[in-house]
Amino acid sequence: MYMQNQLLVFAGSTRQQSFNRKLAQATAAIARDAGAQVTLLELSDFNIPLYNADLEAQGTPADVIRLKEILWRHPAWVICSPEYNGSYTALLKNTIDWTSSPAQGHPDWHDGTKPFRGKVVGMLSASPGALGGLRSQSHLAPLLINLECWLAPKAWALGSAANAFDEAGTLVQPGHRDRVRAVVDQVLWASERLTAGTP
Repeated sequence: MYMQNQLLVFAGSTRQQSFNRKLAQATAAIARDAGAQVTLLELSDFNIPLYNADLEAQGTPADVIRLKEILWRHPAWVICSPEYNGSYTALLKNTIDWTSSPAQGHPDWHDGTKPFRGKVVGMLSASPGALGGLRSQSHLAPLLINLECWLAPKAWALGSAANAFDEAGTLVQPGHRDRVRAVVDQVLWASERLTAGTP
């Protein structure tokens, strides 16, 4: 049972029928069944404009501050990253750019790396193709490391995603559920130990 640390799960897509949103929802359900406390985040719930330093100079948007707070409160994350043109989405990059940027004059968020530093992150992806969005993970990993996240060694890419979910959004194959559970377990295991300050 994982009761100490909360797990944040989100997808780098807002598309209604996104396979990665489905994967995020399935991941959240699997983690809850494992006893974790889970927050399933939808990026569509945040009004975050395209990053622009001139816009930022007028004041960091309120929803960026709200998202910074959510990221900071959760020591363990799972990100489901779609693959666009062999990389992660512009939405995910824009979200990270805003939430990692210092909020000038703000007492809590003048340190841009604060929402990311020390977080344990597991990467998942889904795609209709055979590689399952694996290339998006290869680009996302160094970005997260640069922001001082700890990356779980286990990751998984779901290929042929069009046939992977039932009508309720559950992963059909037990083996697929096991792969997701393995990532969740490793993220929570590492996060609990880092939070406790034990080796």
